[in-house]
Amino acid sequence: MTERAARLIDMADLPEYPIASADRLDAHYFLQWNLKRWRGSGFRKKAYADPEVGFYGFELFCFAQDETPIGTLPREDADLAFLLHLPLERWQALLRREVTPLHGWSPVMCDNGEVRLAHPVVTEVALDALTSKRRNAAKNADDRMRKRLATIAGHLRSLPGGDRIAASEERVNQLSDWIEQAFPGGSATRKRVVEALNAISSTG
Repeated sequence: MTERAARLIDMADLPEYPIASADRLDAHYFLQWNLKRWRGSGFRKKAYADPEVGFYGFELFCFAQDETPIGTLPREDADLAFLLHLPLERWQALLRREVTPLHGWSPVMCDNGEVRLAHPVVTEVALDALTSKRRNAAKNADDRMRKRLATIAGHLRSLPGGDRIAASEERVNQLSDWIEQAFPGGSATRKRVVEALNAISSTG
């Protein structure tokens, strides 16, 4: 078997990284970290014998939060040295120590076809952050929609005979959909509610 064929087989056997390269945490300024888990981790205990390794290892945990995909690191020594602002030779010397800053990291296959390094705990933290982001985004979207529908209902009540329409959830949603289609991203002003009402009434 050629060396190239062996590499291809190894890549095919790599675990798939669970976070897409398109997922971002650009507005994520806080890293949720399980302190008890960190204090009891094997890497932290081993790093006490080599604090320099421990420092750069923790730095890599943090840097991975800004990488693509989130929670991964590049495999190349030069790229890792650049991340840590270290000369390449110094980084490679760290990798020759008994415990290295890459303790616990292993290759994974990313959805963009790139092979990168991942750490199970860092991946878990990144997945939790993405779940929280999506949950907050969904909540914010729901809050905006409730406010929008309440605004439309309020405008309807100010119109002659609008109370009956405002009491119909289906009709209010229909007006909201029309406004969003006619004015994408636009607010539900009184003028637009009247326009939507006239347009829907003329086709109904």
